[in-house]
Amino acid sequence: MGPVVQDDDNRGCSQGSRRCGRTGSRRGRGRTGIRGALVVLALAALASGCAGGGGGAGGAIRPAPGQQPGKAAPPEGAPARALHAYAGRLRAAQQARVAAARRWGLRRVPLTPPAPPAHKPEITTRKGFEVDDQEELGLPPVFTTVPTEDRVVFLTIDDGAEKDPAFLRMMSELRIPYTAFLTNYLIKDDYGYFKKMRDLGVTLNNHTLHHPYLPALSYARQKREICGMQEVMREHYGERPALFRPPYGNYDQDTLRAAKSCGVRYAPLWDEEVFVDHWEYRESDQDLHPGDIVLTHFRGRDEWKGTMPDMVRRFLDKVTAKGYAVARLEDYL
Repeated sequence: MGPVVQDDDNRGCSQGSRRCGRTGSRRGRGRTGIRGALVVLALAALASGCAGGGGGAGGAIRPAPGQQPGKAAPPEGAPARALHAYAGRLRAAQQARVAAARRWGLRRVPLTPPAPPAHKPEITTRKGFEVDDQEELGLPPVFTTVPTEDRVVFLTIDDGAEKDPAFLRMMSELRIPYTAFLTNYLIKDDYGYFKKMRDLGVTLNNHTLHHPYLPALSYARQKREICGMQEVMREHYGERPALFRPPYGNYDQDTLRAAKSCGVRYAPLWDEEVFVDHWEYRESDQDLHPGDIVLTHFRGRDEWKGTMPDMVRRFLDKVTAKGYAVARLEDYL
């Protein structure tokens, strides 16, 4: 449907005679309204020139207020054509999603997430997950879910052992956002795989150099693990991440102090974990909730009874059936 055009000719009709502007085809009314608008703009331009002496002999013609110099009015029907073109792109994108869902064996087409929130929610540390003096020291918040009423969940993937090209194709074709947390000793044999991932719009984040149990290390060694990975990320992917996930979800005050010292702003954990053959839950209700962070890993048949695409199918079939879309975590932070 084209945009609704104000019929200026009706302003002179009485209430009972407003039918006079409503006869004829919709296309005719749209053209009449557009012509009327162009006439009004032309008269405004003439009036502006006369008032300032700009339209007389030797005077420069100035645009009416709100117009840019040298900018012509849009051609007749341009707004409607733009709207139809936009609708066409939306239809094509949805058709591509339907085809991709069928191609990758999904039970349903994944839901499209809402636009990123204009006002980001306040992220605070989950109760019971605090460390001493966390607020006083301004340490990165540790959280398992994002406070939102949007029916969205966030997919996060850890480590980097499996480097399956089919996974990249699947996520790209389905347009599913996700966030990666990488460990250097597992990705260093193929930094290029994750560069392709970054080029597809995925945010790459910090999961330490060697995946140690951090609370067993001194502050200096923890800082070396976290800040050293920040530099690896900067060298290979162009920037130091703002997100860090401690291995195994274990941390102490030194962990968060070290992370803050090298630019980390958030330390997201997770509320659910999805495997190729089952789910695990943190909460007692064993269910999904708006804003939940879901964890999985870069794993394949060497450690799972299936592949990364098999895991994605299990993940998407469940969240879609529950009425959730998959959103990009960074859009809410």
